[in-house]
Amino acid sequence: MTSTIASSVLATMNSSSSTSESSSTSSEELQDQFLTLLTTQLQNQDPTDPLDNSEMVTQLAQISTISSIEEVTSTLEGISSQISASETLQASALVGNGVLIEGNTIQVASGTATAFGVTLDSDADSVTITIKDSSGNVVATLDGGDMSAGTQTLYWDGVQDDGTTAADGSYTFSVSASSDDEAVSATALKYALVTGVTTDSSNEVALDLGGVNDNVGLSDIKLVL
Repeated sequence: MTSTIASSVLATMNSSSSTSESSSTSSEELQDQFLTLLTTQLQNQDPTDPLDNSEMVTQLAQISTISSIEEVTSTLEGISSQISASETLQASALVGNGVLIEGNTIQVASGTATAFGVTLDSDADSVTITIKDSSGNVVATLDGGDMSAGTQTLYWDGVQDDGTTAADGSYTFSVSASSDDEAVSATALKYALVTGVTTDSSNEVALDLGGVNDNVGLSDIKLVL
């Protein structure tokens, strides 16, 4: 019966789906197998118990569906490859540029501090930045004034509140923002230099930040300086 044909063809399909693409059975091959089995069965059918036409049409429709699925899969694979190539190109263009990612550190070298930043969820009429040394002591307090919602770049001239130049090293900062005396959510951002392009554990395109942070994806970049 036609159900026997379908079982044979579907068994072949299930078996092929677990192998690599180079050895898998294509929809065209499945159709050939189906028609071969169908022709053989038609030649040897019992005249008193002929094949059910509706069942045969149903099985042919299933084979057509398999072909359509293969075409969709092939199209999606092509789109995925194009997206990956595009992301690699975008990532490569960032090499040598400074970026802001989530973090709350500032590096000082020869009296010069790296840029940093903040992302505000809404407009703020008062923003204060507090900078601390590695021991947790406050060394500088900056008045950021009013800021619009979104990502803003901040700078520190490296001068401490006592008028001296900050020593080389790593500092941390926090941001306090409010609007009409209501707190505004603020996310601290640190500076990093993109030194290369690599892939992460999921084989996705990632940026090498020269050891400042684990490799990050393009979506982790909040601002390019």
